Amino acid sequence: MTHNLVIVESPAKAKTINKYLGKDFTVLASYGHVRDLPPKDGSVLPDEDFAMSWTTDARSKPRMTDITKAMKNADKLILATDPDREGEAISWHVLQVLNDKKAIKDKPVERVVFNAITKQSVLEAMENPRDIDVPLVDAYLARRALDYLVGFTLSPVLWRKLPGARSAGRVQSVALRLVCDREVGIERFVPIEYWSILASLKNSAGVAFEARIAEFDGPKLQRHDIPNEALAMEIKAALEAGSLKVQSVEAKPTKRNPYAPFTTSTMQMDASRRLGFTAKQTMQVAQKLYEGLDVGGGETVGLITYMRTDGVQIAPEAVQPIREQIATTFSAKHVPAAPRVYNSKAKNAQEAHEAIRPTEISRHPKEMKQYLSDEQFKLYDLIWKRTIASQMASADIERTAVDIVTTSGKPARLRANGSVIIFDGFLAAYEEAKPESEEDDDKRLPTLKEGEDVVREKIEANQHFTDPPARYSEASLIRKMEDLGIGRPSTYASVLSTLQDRQYVILEKRRFTPDSKGRVVTSFLQSFFNRYVEYDFTANLEQQLDQISAGDLQWKDVLRDFWTQFSASVAETKDLRVSEVLDKLNIELAPLAFPPREDGGAPRECPTCKEGELSLKVGKFGAFVGCSNYPECKYTRQLGQSDAEAAAQALADGPKVLGIDPDSSEEVSLRTGRFGPYIQRGEGTPKEVKRAGIPKGWDPLEVDFEKALRLLSLPREVGAHPETGKMITSGIGRYDPFVLHDGMYANMESVDDAFTIGINHAVTLLAEKAAKGPGRRGAAAALKDLGDHPDGESGKIVVNDGRYGPYVKCGKINATLPKDKDPQTVTLEEAVALIAEKAAKTGKKPAAKKKAPAKKKTAAKKKPAAKKPAAKKE
Repeated sequence: MTHNLVIVESPAKAKTINKYLGKDFTVLASYGHVRDLPPKDGSVLPDEDFAMSWTTDARSKPRMTDITKAMKNADKLILATDPDREGEAISWHVLQVLNDKKAIKDKPVERVVFNAITKQSVLEAMENPRDIDVPLVDAYLARRALDYLVGFTLSPVLWRKLPGARSAGRVQSVALRLVCDREVGIERFVPIEYWSILASLKNSAGVAFEARIAEFDGPKLQRHDIPNEALAMEIKAALEAGSLKVQSVEAKPTKRNPYAPFTTSTMQMDASRRLGFTAKQTMQVAQKLYEGLDVGGGETVGLITYMRTDGVQIAPEAVQPIREQIATTFSAKHVPAAPRVYNSKAKNAQEAHEAIRPTEISRHPKEMKQYLSDEQFKLYDLIWKRTIASQMASADIERTAVDIVTTSGKPARLRANGSVIIFDGFLAAYEEAKPESEEDDDKRLPTLKEGEDVVREKIEANQHFTDPPARYSEASLIRKMEDLGIGRPSTYASVLSTLQDRQYVILEKRRFTPDSKGRVVTSFLQSFFNRYVEYDFTANLEQQLDQISAGDLQWKDVLRDFWTQFSASVAETKDLRVSEVLDKLNIELAPLAFPPREDGGAPRECPTCKEGELSLKVGKFGAFVGCSNYPECKYTRQLGQSDAEAAAQALADGPKVLGIDPDSSEEVSLRTGRFGPYIQRGEGTPKEVKRAGIPKGWDPLEVDFEKALRLLSLPREVGAHPETGKMITSGIGRYDPFVLHDGMYANMESVDDAFTIGINHAVTLLAEKAAKGPGRRGAAAALKDLGDHPDGESGKIVVNDGRYGPYVKCGKINATLPKDKDPQTVTLEEAVALIAEKAAKTGKKPAAKKKAPAKKKTAAKKKPAAKKPAAKKE
């Protein structure tokens, strides 16, 4: 009786397969790769025809010892690792080790592959063995050699020329560039003003609907074609002046076809969007579903087919059961006349496999839920629905477009769009989320007829500003990499994990932001190794690797071509000095390293000594900004940090004592809190001490004892008003210095004016303010805007001057200020405490902010001052 030794990657897979094969088979797991290139110089030798030195790590040695012993007692070796390039490589490595140990001798060796871990698939594979696919192994060797040569040649250059940098990688560095390029686009983005016109209308039966401007006085208008308020008001007036009539009603039947079943990348993208899974999490859960789970009755079975694939086709024998399941779950009408056939977009058909699908479509997610964890159920449910939908009938949709025109004055045309699902088809099982821009088209319109008069309810003209490009999510970054041909779907999860592990990017609120380390590394590579982080170069190299696996190119020829140019580029940087690198990066990273200053001063002027020039420096922990006058001037800040943030960090370890107040004998100190640096006199609660904020434009670290006393002296009495006899005071608010008289505030131009303004100048400013006229009668006058509540939900906090005195307001809560508290000296921290105290007494809560459309303004408002844009969410 022949005894067979079967090798797979994982113990879970081994356990499942062992149940299918019987007593004549021993199934052992290699636990992944058994050999790798040691992380040191000399593992790949270009001068020796790219000879590669492999080592078996400590973890794998006992595994290979067990396999070797088992092989000596077996009559045949069956390599049953995964059906992709990595699986082929694992089988090749195992065979090489066994040959080195002379454990094979003349025993037969077979390679079998199966796309699903089911009894039928495994037994059929055993009946159809093949040899190891040499071109596929060659493609693996080429990739591994390239990754090693780039990483272990380029990374030391980074360490020498850019201390603090971690590593560079063939695909990793290009993916990082994508994230950094997007951030640069956000920083350089300049919002463009545009206006929208929305008409709220009713048909003759009184049913409401909405329409948008499509044409005015000749030209058709697209979304951004109304650039200013003047044109918007002209269109609004024309629509309000004339009667409106339906010009045409056009209904078109359309079909919406289902999506192809999942590939690795589309599964990762949809799991990210729908389930909030990371790419790594998705692959880990999918691995368990593939390798096999106990589904009751002692049956262990793989629930999905192999999860690393570029293919979208479904095995012919699986299609008919899917069609039968559609008829059972939905209806016969949901089954199309013929099975759907999808064509793979894989770069190399040899590395493409069947799409990801359930191994048995009859295993409904609801029935499997009791055997699965929450994560496993969610992903299996997603895969099941996508697979079912891919073979369902198209959805029938009727799209309606109604044109409404003015009957007098300048010609204007409004367009109302709507759609109705006549037959849901595949949408009954699965529907992807649509962009916001398409949501209006899905509204159902009332019955409208040509020539029908339309009742105008309201015409709105709203100001908008274009949004910056969105930061990448995991899903959108994977899609971009796939579109550009960078890397391959099976590697995306590990690439994204590496970028985070190296602290090159930060994943926050499911969006990638490049860390300063990542920005510096990317700028360095673009400046000195640009060819190797170019998107086209990386994609072309991937295509060559695909040609190797197809047997069309020799792997060492590709390595020679690459190494000749790459080694020459590295040699050119041999004599490059760190100072030259930093000079280059000072230019490339100027917006990040030297942002515009609030006081309008030169961005690179040292805020401490005023004489030195700020420049990028490198230290043990990476790049930072420092003064050229070091060591005389020790000013530093982290890359991407503002002066205020640098000051806050410098004070994070405790207050900086500036001196003793000569009048109160209390300590005066510079401190930092949740709202930034400030001056404090004395110790105790906020009510027991005197505090003063640092004026805009002042460097907190430059505030000395004299300046601190001046700030604490505010508000300052200027003198009695000559007409009323009431005192005029001066102070510094959140945004500007001011003078105050009898409840009226007037702004001053300079912070210094708060300390020096005389009575004549103060009276003049107040008279000019009074000449502009009072605000809305009976309304509380806003004295000071403190900004948003720190909880991020309750909205703005403002200081108002009400009928019964000043108070702070947040949402529905009003909290009266203490009588001895000057409203212009109230800090955000004090206001939050007052709001919280009032909320506790009344049981009320500040109303949560309403999510208004981004940067949307009413017709009367004007364009704000330019600000650095924030990235929107996709």
